[in-house]
Amino acid sequence: MLSRTSSRCVRVGRLSILRTVATEAAAAASEPPAPTLAQTPRPRKAPKPHLSTSIILTRAPILTRTPTPFEQAYYSYQARIRRALHNPFPYDFYFKQGTLIETRFNLEERKRERLAFGPAFLPKEAVSEEKRAADTAAVEQLAQQEGEGEVLMPRIHPSDTAGDVKSLDRRGKRNLYLLLQTSESGKDAWRFPQGDVEKDLFLHQAAHKDLLAECGDEMDTWIVGKAPIGIYKPPQPEASPEMAERIVFFFKAHIMAGQVKPQGNHISDFAWLTKQEIETRVDKHYWDSIKDILSDY
Repeated sequence: MLSRTSSRCVRVGRLSILRTVATEAAAAASEPPAPTLAQTPRPRKAPKPHLSTSIILTRAPILTRTPTPFEQAYYSYQARIRRALHNPFPYDFYFKQGTLIETRFNLEERKRERLAFGPAFLPKEAVSEEKRAADTAAVEQLAQQEGEGEVLMPRIHPSDTAGDVKSLDRRGKRNLYLLLQTSESGKDAWRFPQGDVEKDLFLHQAAHKDLLAECGDEMDTWIVGKAPIGIYKPPQPEASPEMAERIVFFFKAHIMAGQVKPQGNHISDFAWLTKQEIETRVDKHYWDSIKDILSDY
């Protein structure tokens, strides 16, 4: 049997438990009901990005670059060593003595020696000035009869001096890129040929279709590969952060023949420009995305 003290402790413990349960029940009754699964708001999905493709159409250099002073000195030094170590050409075996062919070879050989070692290296000829002038005239007449000695075309094209940026013959030593001047959203901007990606089209197919749509079909072009060489994400307007993000994929292509014929009212002009000239025309954000794709030469 329990003592009076023990039974009193048991009654106090029961009362405290009942008070705690009653307090928790009252608190639960005062709280709003928890939302069910059907009432839980779903998070809003981000809109799919808007995909576009752009063609970096290149006209490759048509002239070799002019050697730098260091390259010229190096090649001259190598030519000097090569001529100093080579065996003399047995011209008396191939050319009959005293003929005009032998005279032409000797004159050309002296020019090559002078070019390699300088005028001071050559020994003086034991020939009169009249004989040298007659030999030179005879050799020039022979070259005209054989169709030699034609004048080479100049390395500077008239379009360079006239500032014609639409000519494919300008800046023959440089890579040129096609840029279009377009009117979009009420303002003019320069960019590469560009268009949206239609459904069921691969990116490289969409790029070729967009090139024809903006530049016409009078060009013979070749798209290099099926993978993009870079991307561009235009800056999102701060006023509409929920707009779909735009992503432009760049593809590289070469022009073989033909010329651009702009299509559509939104294209007002075009130009074939070098990398440095492109920087002065495009937006800075656009330039930061394409500058590492373009060639410095």
